[in-house]
Amino acid sequence: MAVVPVALWVPIRLFGLESGFPLIPLIAYTPYVAIAAFFLAGVALALRNWAAAALAWLATICLAMAVLPRAIGSEAVELSGHRQLAVLSANIHHGIADPEVLAGLVERLRPDLLSVQELTPSFARELRAAGIESLLPESSLAVERDVSGGGLYARHPLTELPEPRRFRFRMPRAALGLPGGRRLRLVGVHPFPPLRTRIGEWESALESLPSAGAGAPWILAGDFNATLDHAELRDLVERGYRDAGDVTGSGLEPTWPSGGYRSPPVTIDHILVDSRIGVAEYEVFDLPGSDHRAVFARLALP
Repeated sequence: MAVVPVALWVPIRLFGLESGFPLIPLIAYTPYVAIAAFFLAGVALALRNWAAAALAWLATICLAMAVLPRAIGSEAVELSGHRQLAVLSANIHHGIADPEVLAGLVERLRPDLLSVQELTPSFARELRAAGIESLLPESSLAVERDVSGGGLYARHPLTELPEPRRFRFRMPRAALGLPGGRRLRLVGVHPFPPLRTRIGEWESALESLPSAGAGAPWILAGDFNATLDHAELRDLVERGYRDAGDVTGSGLEPTWPSGGYRSPPVTIDHILVDSRIGVAEYEVFDLPGSDHRAVFARLALP
């Protein structure tokens, strides 16, 4: 009886069969189910319940094949010989994260692009007072009166692009002009969480994100409210992207929740890059005051 739910999890995860509430939120915890399957297999062996042990081992192998590649990595590139671009993304949790710490991260990591989610007017002012404009002078902000805003800050000129559809959380788009006339396109990603009454909006927001591979390359950075165990996010990646954490073997590094929140941590913040762009480095940083950790990637442009 203990093994059956784990065994049922396998086809749901492998074939993207999760649908509705609560399956869509729960599928994010697949890495923990893989660990549970492993321990159940050991218990079943100890009890000499051969059928349960065989089923649990099969579930362990299948889930490990889905999860472990994120901890192994693939296709990371060397920066030598390439123009570099550094990207930092941070969900500031209703605008109550520490702006001084975020500005300090920007000063230390020297990103070319900062994507901020849940940007409030007061936090935008505090970030400006902390000196963000001297570090990243260009910006494209969609700031609302509440926590639904988002913003892109950059070292190079930004040209605002239209959002094809307005969602509860803003997802600003912009074109980034690089020296030499090169151009990248950016989205600060933040779909509404897949709560009981918001599943459709979460799906629509992820589906609205652009496909990569043609025209100027896209970079999608933000809080996706999805892990790579969600079929919706995997479908997006298959539309021409690489996940920076996955490529570098840090794809299981948790990003939410942090700061003492009582929930098993999962990886819902991502930097997705056009498959024409190489990924060289990826790191995750604590952000005091936020329930998210900031994610950082150093990219190699073609």
